[in-house]
Amino acid sequence: MKIFDAAASREADMATVQNQGITYYDLMERAGNEAFLWLRAKFPDKSTPFHIVCGQGNNGGDGLVIARLLHNEGYSKITVEIIENAGRPTPSFLENGERLEEKGDLYSDLSRNNEGGLVIIDAIFGIGLTREPEGGAKTAIDNINNKKAYVVAIDVPSGMFMDRQTTFAVKADVVLTFQQPKLSFYLSQNYRFINEVEILDIGLDREFIDNYSTDYYLTNHYAARKIYKPVSRFAHKGTQGHALIIGGSYGKIGAVSIAAKSALKSGCGLVTAYIPKCGYTVLQSYLPEAMVLTGGEENITDISFSFEAKAVGIGPGMGQDSTTQKAFFKFLTAYNCPLVIDADALNILSCNKEWLAHVPANSIVTPHPKELERLIGVWQDDFEKLEKVKAFSRKYNIIVVVKDAYTMVIYKNEVHINNSGNEALATGGSGDALTGIITGLLSQSYKPLDAAVLGVYLHGLTADIAVRQTGVQAFTASMIADYIGQAFLRIEKK
Repeated sequence: MKIFDAAASREADMATVQNQGITYYDLMERAGNEAFLWLRAKFPDKSTPFHIVCGQGNNGGDGLVIARLLHNEGYSKITVEIIENAGRPTPSFLENGERLEEKGDLYSDLSRNNEGGLVIIDAIFGIGLTREPEGGAKTAIDNINNKKAYVVAIDVPSGMFMDRQTTFAVKADVVLTFQQPKLSFYLSQNYRFINEVEILDIGLDREFIDNYSTDYYLTNHYAARKIYKPVSRFAHKGTQGHALIIGGSYGKIGAVSIAAKSALKSGCGLVTAYIPKCGYTVLQSYLPEAMVLTGGEENITDISFSFEAKAVGIGPGMGQDSTTQKAFFKFLTAYNCPLVIDADALNILSCNKEWLAHVPANSIVTPHPKELERLIGVWQDDFEKLEKVKAFSRKYNIIVVVKDAYTMVIYKNEVHINNSGNEALATGGSGDALTGIITGLLSQSYKPLDAAVLGVYLHGLTADIAVRQTGVQAFTASMIADYIGQAFLRIEKK
């Protein structure tokens, strides 16, 4: 799904008005109606108290439509607050204000609304905000954030910028955004402003959306399903790919074991683990389906193998011993196919950045935030981080998996933001499982970018499925491989 910025959203509105022969007022009615339908399903009790806080632009007009429709539906406790100087009154806002006034005096101040179970609808500012909220708008946002209520933001939380860092905004329990997601929703610095996002289809012009060029995409079920390749009925272990997982050191054989099992569970036909001798018995016992090669006693001191691996993942539990670093460099200069590079292999590269020039084109690196910082340097905000990662990807022609609550897969200027997963993945070893999954998909002839995007989505989906049975706290990284099968079944469903 394409992610739109403010300019694209405005162009989509314009194209819809022109191509469908409607007015902006009609479009506002559509948006307000879809939000109303969501609210009605969420809060079926007609005695639920709603307080709608509106600016005077089109976002405020959406709020007025919602208030009118709730009133028409028979909700008995509706109050509306208009924030002066919060946007210039638009014709559609004024027209909806007149229609709402026909319903009686619904206007009130939030400070006087002390209903229990209150639902606040934030419709002060939309995507067009260009300066920090001040005056009455700032006070209104403060009042919303300090009120004990369930907060629903319309399109975006008021105060949130679409193209730069946000420091002050409504803290929304849910954002009801229209048609296309917005980049700011998925940036780590904005987590405190958004708990959940619902994307509502308001019938914007499909031809415009399909043809609009963007560098940002949201990976949801439908996007993952487009990438997914079912296994042929005539497949066998030789056609499903041979994945090689290189890693492990004394005391860290678990990491490479988790990666190897995850690779196998992702559907590849064969898995070989390349580890130091100290882990031989452990890995053969843990994963009898895997083959094992060794190099070195307690650390990997040499990397050599005679078979042709379709994909190689390197780094989990590998350590940074000097002999291991030498073996890694020798391997880098000799191997020409895309790699999946994680953990200690990334840390070794961070200490020897000149080695990045030897990383094969279209390789995939999977850093967590501190590993990323070691690779690209510090950043001031998420927008700068994105630009630095894109520059890094362009320079070395590699794919960067930026791990976070919303993990991003970045290749040159193209950014894919993942929409699966939850906080259960915040546990040691989950990154090793991700390395295994991506390597396993790569071995099955998925293109490197597709392997990274689908692998990240599968990885998150395992946690979404598992926590319903395990809860968040009891989820462990070794469970990821156990739920990959269910994740594939979920993707296969239309």
